[in-house]
Amino acid sequence: MNRRVYVFDTTLRDGEQTPGVSLSIDDKFEIAKALDALGVDIIEAGFPAASEGEFNAVKRIANAGLKAKVAALARLNISDIETALSTGIKRIHVFIATSDIHLQYKLKKSRQEVLQIIKENISYIKDKGVEIEYSAEDATRTEKEFLLQAFLEAAESGASVLDIADTVGIASPNLIKELVTYVKKEIPDKRVSVHVHNDLGLATANTLAAIEAGADQFHGTINGIGERAGNVSIEEVVVALKVLYNIETGIKLERIYETSKLVEKLTGIRIAKNKPIVGENAFGHESGIHTHGILNNPMTYEPISPEMVGRKRWFMAGKLSGSHGIAAQLKEMGIQVNDQQLQEIVKKVKALGDAGKRVTDADLYAIATSITGSSPQKYLSLKGIVSVTGMNISPTTSIRISFKEKDFESASTGIGPVDASLKAIQKALEGVLKVNLIEYSIDAITGGSDSLAQVSIKVEDEEGHIASSTATGPDIVMTSVEAMIDGINKLLLKREQ
Repeated sequence: MNRRVYVFDTTLRDGEQTPGVSLSIDDKFEIAKALDALGVDIIEAGFPAASEGEFNAVKRIANAGLKAKVAALARLNISDIETALSTGIKRIHVFIATSDIHLQYKLKKSRQEVLQIIKENISYIKDKGVEIEYSAEDATRTEKEFLLQAFLEAAESGASVLDIADTVGIASPNLIKELVTYVKKEIPDKRVSVHVHNDLGLATANTLAAIEAGADQFHGTINGIGERAGNVSIEEVVVALKVLYNIETGIKLERIYETSKLVEKLTGIRIAKNKPIVGENAFGHESGIHTHGILNNPMTYEPISPEMVGRKRWFMAGKLSGSHGIAAQLKEMGIQVNDQQLQEIVKKVKALGDAGKRVTDADLYAIATSITGSSPQKYLSLKGIVSVTGMNISPTTSIRISFKEKDFESASTGIGPVDASLKAIQKALEGVLKVNLIEYSIDAITGGSDSLAQVSIKVEDEEGHIASSTATGPDIVMTSVEAMIDGINKLLLKREQ
């Protein structure tokens, strides 16, 4: 299809309504800049009438000179509208519910009263110099004829975009198609948009159905965050549109992953490992049959190239692994093996898997080095560390490390000595290597206050390479530092290979 579909990003508004998420003004501004670089068409920066902080965040984003149009949400009342307009936005997104359940129990208004509210308030905005988008809240539970009345009133009063909101994620693809087709036919000169929630797991299917039926725009969030089960995931829709329909959106697909990780970091909402496109396992493989196929031709078991969305594929050792996959992992680690050694390694890996153990990179590395007697090159080593903590002082770590035979020093504070130490390592390497700690866990493997701690970490570089490492010792800080340095060394080996 030779079409252009517009992306309305509501990560900063509906996405922030995810329970437990609260973004600072600086957080929202950082995400807005990333969304602009990603290529979204509209950024809904927030709900200015909600709080002073929301107002200031929207105003800052609206006046930042972004390429994307900045929008703000407002209820259909003059106070909300004036507050939103005073931020300097280019589009105002107004809404009022149209379903009988909302009219009876929330608004306590008749249908005629709702139509009058739409007419009066949108007419008020009409000459204010901004685009007007009207959303019929709970549209998918609204009688079709009344929904059309509401949209006709909004269009005649000045709205240029009409949004069908599946507010509680109750629609099916057939219903969404029916509504979009109906509204497009009756009001052909206005853009039709959809806003879909994922309560029944149908958000992506419903959004694609809407676009098949002619929708010009869709609302979504990065990582699908949002109230309850979330909104439709922008990354899922735009990739599906490109791959399945050859529809362009203006999104720079290669920036999807870095944007996803930024939103994960600032919201604190972890991405599910099996999340399409951006989940850790989306391009991960363990099965020997799959791995062999991938190594011969990636399209045998991958729908798209991971590089298309800024990712790297990876392999994991386990009881289902074959020699081809494990050989590929060992090559990434810089470990050379002969056929006999490889078969020994595969046998040990399968034995661990059969015993119910998850075989990490660190486990495979330990098995391989014990069998081959080799130890790959170490790029990074610890030269010195001082960590200080106590009452009424910020935990601080000063560190000296050697990277490729050159010493680097750094100091950092943290919420504890471990946090301070790991941040100090990252800070010391800032000029030469950007490393993100994406997983950290600790287990006591013996009893008592002098128990041994086992620290497991997972790190990632800016190119999407991922490495894991495990260290064991009596000192939590030193053991964590050891695991971090070992993990970074493995990352560097992968980059070299």
